[in-house]
Amino acid sequence: MSSEPPGRRPRGLRGLRKTAKKRPPGPPPAENADGSQPPEPPAENASSVITAALYRDGHRVSTHDTLADAFRQQRAATDTLAWIGLHRPTPSELVTLASEFDLHPLAVEDALEAHQRPKLERYGGTLFVVLRAARYLDAAEEVDFGELHLFVGRDFVITVRHGGAPDLTAVRRRMEDAPELLKRGPEAVLYAILDAVVDGYAPVVAGVQTDIDEIETEVFGGDPRVSRRIYELSREVVEFQRATRPLNGILESLTAGFEKYAIDEELRRYLRDVADHVLHTTERVDGFRQALQDILTVNATLVNQQQNSEMRALAEAGFEQNEEVKKISSWAAILFAPTLVGTIYGMNFQNMPELHWGFGYPFAIGLMVVVCVSLYFIFKRRDWL
Repeated sequence: MSSEPPGRRPRGLRGLRKTAKKRPPGPPPAENADGSQPPEPPAENASSVITAALYRDGHRVSTHDTLADAFRQQRAATDTLAWIGLHRPTPSELVTLASEFDLHPLAVEDALEAHQRPKLERYGGTLFVVLRAARYLDAAEEVDFGELHLFVGRDFVITVRHGGAPDLTAVRRRMEDAPELLKRGPEAVLYAILDAVVDGYAPVVAGVQTDIDEIETEVFGGDPRVSRRIYELSREVVEFQRATRPLNGILESLTAGFEKYAIDEELRRYLRDVADHVLHTTERVDGFRQALQDILTVNATLVNQQQNSEMRALAEAGFEQNEEVKKISSWAAILFAPTLVGTIYGMNFQNMPELHWGFGYPFAIGLMVVVCVSLYFIFKRRDWL
């Protein structure tokens, strides 16, 4: 971090007011020092400021409900660190912060619009960091992603949160319980937030692993809905990869600046520990994606085998049905012959020459027998009987 103090002048903020988007309605979640829920303000007066506190030597010296009070107190005090937490701030609030702490307009615009990839950018003496936090929702069995933007300067840390994760209340409480760490400055706060985001990935990894195990059971159990679940989980894993992979580059950039910006040696050790956890997480997530691809391939193979078995069974049933039809048709033809002869001679006509013939009856019976026997051998030769 640069040792030069940040200025207090606005820079390029006029265009930002025009392009900034309004934040969605809804009050921010609590981040009180004791973790309690503050009273919900009226909708028309809702503020995105969760906590604005000043610290000296690792201890909180004041807490403010408005940004103006925090600015006024920090100007009056010396050697203080301002830690300001916002949840989906309005454009006017971010413009005020940008003017007070000399934040770059591009970074402020990214913080307003959200939907950014994880990254680290340096604007003069200020770091702008974008992180993608994640949490596993047990009830829905899905991964919920949040977005966190950090402005880290010489004497301030500003967090802009979009979504439910991470729980910065716990991060602030942890740092206040460890004043020896907090007094190391804004870099210590950055480390604590990075550590919280990375630690938050562990339950997600465990939840996704459980989902994959369940999917494997469903695949071999023949559940027809498993293909959809594989697809949905694959999308979550891809999103998880997009959240975790850039962290390696972010931590490498921070590590590269250790000497230049005289980062505390103890913080360097902490950040290296975070980097180890990130590497482990990215390897697990990469393994999840490969496992889901293998499961999808196995599922497609099993579905094809099942379809082939059904087609084979259908073909066998059709063949058996055809054989039965042949038998029925053969016997119907054999029985039709005597029926035809008997029907002809059963007609009540006076002028039928064979009616008064002495050999008429034996001839008719013989004709029936000859035709039936002939048809029987013909069908038998053709394997219809």
